[in-house]
Amino acid sequence: MRLQPWVNSFFLIVFLAVPPLKARVVRFEVASRADVLGGRAFGDAGAFERITGRVFFSLAADNPHNRGIVDLSNAVNLKDGAVEFSSDFIAVRPKDLHKGNGSMILEIPNRGRGRILALVDGGDWDIASDAGDAWLLRNGFTIVSLGWQWDASGPGALRFWAPVARENGKTITGLLRGDLMPSKAMPEIPLGHLILGNIGGTEYPVASPSDPRNALTVRDSRNGQRTVIPKVQWQFAQTVDGKLTPSDRYIHLNGGFQPGKIYEYVYVVADPVVAGGGLAAIRDFASYAKHAPDALAPAKRVYGEGISQNGRFLRDFIYQGFNADEEGRIALDGVLSHVAGAGRGSFNYRFAQPSRDAQPTSSVFFPTDVFPFTDQPEQDPVTGETGGLLDQAAHDKVVPKIFFSNTSYEYWGRAAALIHVSADGKHDAPISDSVRIYHFTGLQHFSGTFPPQKGNGDLLGQQTQSPLPIKYFWRAMIANMDAWVRSNTIPPRSSYPKIGDGTLVPLRQYASPAIPGIKQPHEANEAWRLDFGPNWQKGILSIQPPNIGQLFPVLVPQVDVDGNERDGVTLPEITVPLATYTGWNLRDPAIGAPDQRVAFEASYIPFSRTVAERSKTGDPRKSIAERYSGQTDYLNRFKNAVDNLVNQRWILQEDRDALLLRGQQEWVEAEKYDKLFGALASRVARSDFAFRR
Repeated sequence: MRLQPWVNSFFLIVFLAVPPLKARVVRFEVASRADVLGGRAFGDAGAFERITGRVFFSLAADNPHNRGIVDLSNAVNLKDGAVEFSSDFIAVRPKDLHKGNGSMILEIPNRGRGRILALVDGGDWDIASDAGDAWLLRNGFTIVSLGWQWDASGPGALRFWAPVARENGKTITGLLRGDLMPSKAMPEIPLGHLILGNIGGTEYPVASPSDPRNALTVRDSRNGQRTVIPKVQWQFAQTVDGKLTPSDRYIHLNGGFQPGKIYEYVYVVADPVVAGGGLAAIRDFASYAKHAPDALAPAKRVYGEGISQNGRFLRDFIYQGFNADEEGRIALDGVLSHVAGAGRGSFNYRFAQPSRDAQPTSSVFFPTDVFPFTDQPEQDPVTGETGGLLDQAAHDKVVPKIFFSNTSYEYWGRAAALIHVSADGKHDAPISDSVRIYHFTGLQHFSGTFPPQKGNGDLLGQQTQSPLPIKYFWRAMIANMDAWVRSNTIPPRSSYPKIGDGTLVPLRQYASPAIPGIKQPHEANEAWRLDFGPNWQKGILSIQPPNIGQLFPVLVPQVDVDGNERDGVTLPEITVPLATYTGWNLRDPAIGAPDQRVAFEASYIPFSRTVAERSKTGDPRKSIAERYSGQTDYLNRFKNAVDNLVNQRWILQEDRDALLLRGQQEWVEAEKYDKLFGALASRVARSDFAFRR
């Protein structure tokens, strides 16, 4: 049965009396509660139920564990020294709690959307009609998705509901900034963060349309020179029913916004939301689940899980000291921070913009990839600043077990190398015993489809996307984390490229083979030393755009003669390859800026089938026929690679057969490429002469 969203008018209001000193959850409003798939039993865990609604928190403004929340003491609803917030939630839990495994996956939803169930189990995200193979449920996990982002947008988004802040009753104003590189001509663009065709964050409306500080600029690349667009050429407006209408959430440009250009806008805003309370919501829900005797979703262990934006959130959560609750107890016992790169984010600032990230051609120069980057203390050789992500957690004695996992893309698009090298880029940095760093070689930010296809819209690249799956790594990571926290079963050692053995190098030393017809990137995302004004370290950004200082070193994984990365955790498709999988993909000329990278994507570039085929194009990579005597030889090697992954606990034994089937499909896909090759080979050979010049 598909459940109705909590926003319907038929609320079942449940008040849970939770002692204020035990957990800062004060009550719940349950909107819907229903059996998953009609009460079907999932292994020994039995039947599950899905609950939706809203949870309410109260934060004491003078509690030392809350004082880092920007503007908390300025919240308009401050009463008796406390501020109330609330979060939308979805909980999936065993009906018989004694049949669960005692562990909770606390999902930090990406821009309001919970997706871990669909990613790991392969069914519907809401288990409406399909639970996939129900791995998480069969293993007895409770899964909770909790809203933390105040500006999450769209139907069904899980939001964090926070009060506005005012200083001594007076309206607070400031400057806000956004940017965008369109993939097609657009008459106007939203002020909200447009990401993959959707609004990731609604942003603040324009407070003063005629303020002279409002500005619009254009440039060709991240580091390009800005050109101011005269005010007479644009206005805050939107086309509605064919008519241009004033709007406080859109910018209209005469002649339209053109693809392949970065447009950046700065404007005056008012009434900031106390957004940093979202960090405390995650903390306090985890603590409540473990300590409240009547918790709606009780757990003995809580693992924070976040992907991309939410992986950055978890890095910031740890750094800002939120893993100690108001009584100083540990909140998250484990953290799975995936594809966050070196980033944190705009989560606890005045006029916070949680959706803004750091893409090749948008969300540039936001407080995302900011020092410190490593888990242990490091020193910035330029500023002399010192610090590490775990400093406060170590001080509070609440360091969780942590997996920092990244794909190939994050080394090109999210400055991932900075999490395990010194700030000068000259040495490998030590990592804590409580931390594992995993580099999943050949994967992109999110898994592409199989058979491989090109992206579309903003994701239209020159090459086919990497189709390598993350699903099976996720299952093993969750199982390994649970075993680590539950019984101190040590997980697989860290696996990532290093300066010391030459598998991590400056961009200029990147030794990709000269594959005919394939253009290579000339840059990778950088982390810069930024200055947003005198109070920005206190959460108040007054200079927009920021002043730009020196950049931190840019290092990328080195590749072998095939163009595949040499170090990291490798699926059989890399160990026994039929193609090159790069950590980058350049933009298709159709969407502009073809010398720059597509956000989130890697590339899949198949090998030639025979010596004759590759000789036609001059491909330096060995053909498939030169590598394997045939399908049987390939599948035997593929099986050995799978078994090695299982033995090393990178992959679960129960997923072995699925990966072996994928190996057969990979071979069939290579044969399809062979049939297409004849029609394309001569065209590639002719075009390659011009490319080589």
